[in-house]
Amino acid sequence: MSSLTEKDRPIVQLLLNTGTCPRCILRFCCVASQTLYRRPYKDLMKDLKEFLKNNQEKEDTVSFDVVDPPCKRIRLEDTEEQPDDLNHNGVLQQIPSVNDENTAMENSAVTVCNVCLGILQEFCEVDFVKKVSQKVNSTDYQFTGFVFSVSLPPQLSVRERAAWLLVKQETGKLGLSLAKDDIVQLKEAYKWIIHPQLSEELGVPADGKSLFEVSVVFAHPETDEECHFLATACPDCFKPAKNKQSVFTRMAVIKALEKIKEEDFLKHFPCPPSSPNNLCVAVEIQCNNGAVFVAGRYNKYSRNLPQTPWIIDGERKLESSVEELISEHLMAEFKADSFNFSSSGREDVDVRTLGNGRPFAIELVNPRRIHFTAEEMKGLQQTINNSSDKIQVRDLQLVTRSAIGRMKEGEEEKTKTYSALIWTDKAIQKEDIAFLDDIKELKLDQKTPLRVLHRRPLAVRCRIIHTMQSEYIDEHHFRLRLKTQAGTYIKEFVHGDFGRTKPNIGSLLSRTADILELDVESVDVDWPPALEN
Repeated sequence: MSSLTEKDRPIVQLLLNTGTCPRCILRFCCVASQTLYRRPYKDLMKDLKEFLKNNQEKEDTVSFDVVDPPCKRIRLEDTEEQPDDLNHNGVLQQIPSVNDENTAMENSAVTVCNVCLGILQEFCEVDFVKKVSQKVNSTDYQFTGFVFSVSLPPQLSVRERAAWLLVKQETGKLGLSLAKDDIVQLKEAYKWIIHPQLSEELGVPADGKSLFEVSVVFAHPETDEECHFLATACPDCFKPAKNKQSVFTRMAVIKALEKIKEEDFLKHFPCPPSSPNNLCVAVEIQCNNGAVFVAGRYNKYSRNLPQTPWIIDGERKLESSVEELISEHLMAEFKADSFNFSSSGREDVDVRTLGNGRPFAIELVNPRRIHFTAEEMKGLQQTINNSSDKIQVRDLQLVTRSAIGRMKEGEEEKTKTYSALIWTDKAIQKEDIAFLDDIKELKLDQKTPLRVLHRRPLAVRCRIIHTMQSEYIDEHHFRLRLKTQAGTYIKEFVHGDFGRTKPNIGSLLSRTADILELDVESVDVDWPPALEN
């Protein structure tokens, strides 16, 4: 239905009598015309009064007959049907006769709606929209569209239930029915009104796919008082939660309304809902940009640099990390609130990463700036590289969240190449290590290393050494290049970790072996795409 008809007349007059605003009246008459809700408040009130004065038998329209796309509907669970003559102590309150048009005219001037508590009144006016726009523009965000969200006081669901019971009684007298899911949702109606105004103020369209969100949080001083009866009737629905100022959250209230019986609701809450003493308050106007993801590959040239901050018992062990050296520049340029760093595996603090580097990705949370050209990203990469001789990055680029999955897939599935400098206690000759070159697809059983047992579960992992290539240095030293399955513990493969890795270089050579230096020479994950220098 896109306009009011003759059968809506009793509902219009009834709701005006009880202090309901014109836009809420349209909602309860199931009017889905977005254009109609956007009409000035005074014009809507005038139209409703003229509609009530019209006594023609045929169907009338308010002034407009605009067909809009179907709207979303409020979804409330059905409750048990009760006799239509129930009053506040078990029955519906007596209300002015629907034929008393003078009473309706007088009561229509109520300033605060008894259903929406002013949401569809004052907070739809241009002054409030300008206030929201000024807040958005002051935050220095980049955006080309926006999503508008709103958080409403929980007792609006209670008042909506009471108003629906009232209207249901009236339509029942006329032999009609009004299902709860036919009522236009308050949030939906509010967005219909706000979207075009805010879009005009910000100069960008409202876009449901936009990553930039503008949200308004409304509160009301009487929320706890009006919802308290639900906690008595349905105590299981209200459980104290951490960081919650009130147990009366929107979801808890809705859950209780689904559970409470209709006659119990009518005993504890006035129907029609009483006129409120206070208007809603917009307690917060917030902006948030969806996360931006930056990926690349890094080389680590220091043997005294952890991948992530090394902090034990609150004490920092080393002054910096790969993560920090990269992210501090990204945070500054993207003007983000925080970040999350991830990579395709990790190296120890004393291990270098050479070759084409290790793939990494950084999630930048709530960035103010989101648009960067390829040249700007190249300049940002150069800034990072000029800032430290401990790391270098390459192929720095913007990526999608879904693309990061390709990097994580490679952690266990791909191969990695290492170079290890090995010491032996007994003297060796070149021919003593030559046989290592002939070993292919060597299977290892690696029990969780002692050095990581505090942060990894105890397990025996099967890993494969695909190939080895030895390079003799002197009687006690040789270099071994290995291509392995990702996730292989190379240090433990060399020294055996007190027999926790079998076989190992020590057992293969029948002597004690230890590792002096380790380098990652390649991480064979074909991501992110290589860029031209």
